[in-house]
Amino acid sequence: MRTYATAASTAPPVQLFGVDGTYASALYTAAAKNSSLDATSKALTYLKTLLDKDADVSGILSNPALSASDKKVVVETLSQSVSVPTVANLLAVLAENNRLGLLSEVIEKFGTLMSAYKGEVEATITSAAPLDSKILSRIESAISKSQFVGAGKKLKVSNKVNPDILGGLIVEVGDRTVDLSVSSKISRLNALINEAV
Repeated sequence: MRTYATAASTAPPVQLFGVDGTYASALYTAAAKNSSLDATSKALTYLKTLLDKDADVSGILSNPALSASDKKVVVETLSQSVSVPTVANLLAVLAENNRLGLLSEVIEKFGTLMSAYKGEVEATITSAAPLDSKILSRIESAISKSQFVGAGKKLKVSNKVNPDILGGLIVEVGDRTVDLSVSSKISRLNALINEAV
């Protein structure tokens, strides 16, 4: 007995915007139709690692002056290294449309789609200095109990360091942001002082 994927089961779980979001959504739909979401995700993770490690590969991909034959060689080489048809098709389409430079962004957006598919909610905690594991786990516990995560969802927390915030935290959960940084408080105080003058 044959089963067919329905349009609802292959549709991306969240809507993405921008050219990179369009490519990531199309890749997600193609991978869902072929039941190869996990294989596609693993292949893209491998490519992302390759791009992060080797600046030359990133430079080649972002070079708009590549000839058609050079693009073909690049696509064939990368496709052979991952051997996943959906990713090979993505690389071919990006090359054909002269958008190979968007590969990193497409991979990132595809990661967003996979997180949503798996029921993960991403939380980014930005601090002026790295947070120790005890504080991070307390913040993670507080966020997981909040209304922003929702029942049955898994929280995926990452800690970014940005010394420009001076102190405090900026917490981003999904599309919501809570800015408790010292720099934002100083900005608000400065705005109040300027209004009073």
